[in-house]
Amino acid sequence: MKQVLKLASYLFHPVWMPFLGSLLYFLLIPRYFPEDIVKAKLLAIAIITIFIPIVFYFLLKNLGKASNVFLRNVAERRWPLFFFSLLCFMVLYQILNVYNYPALYFYFVGILASTLIAYILTFLKLKISLHMMGIGGLLMFFVAFCIYFHLYFIYTICFLIIATGLTASSRLYYKAHTPWELFLGLVIGIAPQIIVLKFWL
Repeated sequence: MKQVLKLASYLFHPVWMPFLGSLLYFLLIPRYFPEDIVKAKLLAIAIITIFIPIVFYFLLKNLGKASNVFLRNVAERRWPLFFFSLLCFMVLYQILNVYNYPALYFYFVGILASTLIAYILTFLKLKISLHMMGIGGLLMFFVAFCIYFHLYFIYTICFLIIATGLTASSRLYYKAHTPWELFLGLVIGIAPQIIVLKFWL
């Protein structure tokens, strides 16, 4: 069980969530997109939301501004969160548009809002669970996605719910967060996704 919880901390790290949401969107949407365009969009999103943040993390680590990949210190989170919000804005401005990809576009709007809230909270010395924020946002987006397109991916939704529970258990087991910080992270991940639903659902 210990290994499962440790694996959950890495598999459901928030850095994967934007790309995972994008991948599910393009794989499952009942609408045709040219394969070349899908590959180009996914590659661009992967570079911007995964590769660049990882490079930025190692830069901060070499500068002594980040101790590990989980950013346990509140002050360590400020630059990564601010930088990631800029990357989300880049995805919205350069990669996606609201006319062709409305659901995915507003998924990233929700991610941007959650990231900015988490960033602001760091100045209040408030540490939330970024893991829960990421997985909560993805879960809410996918549920709304299935409702909108009348899809019945019950097993995928169940998997995401189980993943959310495993992630919370993992963060508690390793004493990375208190239950309140986990709950707050989940709410900050889900709430913006609910708010943006009225623009595309």
